[in-house]
Amino acid sequence: MFQKFNPKYPSVSDLRLKAKSKMPKFAFEYLDGGCNDDDNLRKNTSDLRTVELVPEYLKSSVEVNLKTKLFGVEYNAPFGIAPIGLQGLMWPKATEILAKAAFNNNLPFILSTVTTSSIEEIGKITEGNAWFQLYYPAKEDVRKDIIDRAANSGCPVLVLLSDVPSFGFRPRDIRNGLAMPPKMSARNFYQIIKRPEWALKTLIHGQPEFKTLNPYMPKGLNLSQLGKFMDETFDGRLNEEKIKPIRDQWKGKIVLKGVASESDMDKAIRLGVDGVIISNHGGRQLDAGQSTIHVLKNLKDKYQDKITIMMDSGLRNGPDVARTLAQGASFSFLGRSFMYGVGALGNLGGEHTIALIKAELRQVMEQIGCEKTEDLTKFLYQK
Repeated sequence: MFQKFNPKYPSVSDLRLKAKSKMPKFAFEYLDGGCNDDDNLRKNTSDLRTVELVPEYLKSSVEVNLKTKLFGVEYNAPFGIAPIGLQGLMWPKATEILAKAAFNNNLPFILSTVTTSSIEEIGKITEGNAWFQLYYPAKEDVRKDIIDRAANSGCPVLVLLSDVPSFGFRPRDIRNGLAMPPKMSARNFYQIIKRPEWALKTLIHGQPEFKTLNPYMPKGLNLSQLGKFMDETFDGRLNEEKIKPIRDQWKGKIVLKGVASESDMDKAIRLGVDGVIISNHGGRQLDAGQSTIHVLKNLKDKYQDKITIMMDSGLRNGPDVARTLAQGASFSFLGRSFMYGVGALGNLGGEHTIALIKAELRQVMEQIGCEKTEDLTKFLYQK
C-alpha cells in the first residue's frame, strides 16, 4: 500500500498548480470555482483558518493515533472524500481512482449522483463500502430504483443532499458552455489540444457520462439543458415528507448533507437521521451564505450530544482537518484537494493526497501533544 507522498508536491497548493497545468481550462474552472463572485468559497477556508490550537509541550511522550470511529466503523483517519460531480470531466477515471484509494486506506468515499461512475462500479471497487449521495428524484419510481441500486451495491450510508434547491449560478461554467460531453467550441477545442495527456486519456477511456443517471436521462446535455433536466427529474428541495419514505425504504445509516441552521438540525433529529454534514456545497450555491465553520460554531454546543455532526466545504489540508475537529465536528470531508491530487498525479493522486493530509494532521497532533482525534477539542483556543 502507498504510504508516502511524492516530495515534489508536499502541499495541496502544489497539487492545485500542477492540476491547473494539466486540465483544460473549462474543466479546472469547474473544479476550482464557486458561485457568483466566489465570496463564500473564499470565506469557507479563510474563516476556518482563524481557528487556533493551543499546544501542550511539557509531556513525557505523545503517541498519535489517527483512527476514528464513525457509525460503528473504525476508519484510519478522521476524514473522507466528499462527493464531487462530473469527476471524469476533470480527469478521466477520477471517480474510480479516488474510490480505490479511499478503500485501500480505509476511509469513506461518497459517490455523487451526478458523477461519472455508476453506483455498481464503485460498489465493486470499494467492496460495498462507498457511501452514496442522493439528489432527491421527483419521480417516485426513479427514487426507489436508485435507492435499491445503492443498497444492492452494499452502500452502508445514504447521504441526502439538501443544499441544492436550485441550480447554482456559476459564471465560469456558463461562460465555458460546459456540457457532458464537453461542448466543442473553438475555445474549448483549443484548451483541449493544449492538454495532450488529458485528451489522450479521455480518448482511451471514452467521453465522460453520468453513468448512474444513464437509465433515466437523454444524451449530450449542455449546461442549460442539464439544469432543466435536473429541475424536471430531481427535486432538490427536501422536506420532512420527502425524507420519511426514504427512511422507511433505506435500512442503513442516513446522513443529511447541507445543514446550516437550527431549524434544519431540529428537523433532522426529529426525522431520526443518523448524522448531518454541515456543508454549503463547497461555496457553489449561495454566495451570501455563512461559512461552514461559522455554522459549526453556532450549532455544535446545542446539538453535538444529540446527533453526529460532520463538516465539509473549505477544508484543504491536514491542519484544516485538525481545526474542524477541534471546533467540534466528529468527522470531516474534503473534495477539491483530492481532485487536485488526481489532476496532478493521475492514478497516484488519490494515494498521494491521502498520505499528505495524514502526514500533515499527524504533525499537528504531535506538535500540540494530542494523541487521539476525539481529544482535539481540548486544544481549541477559546477567544
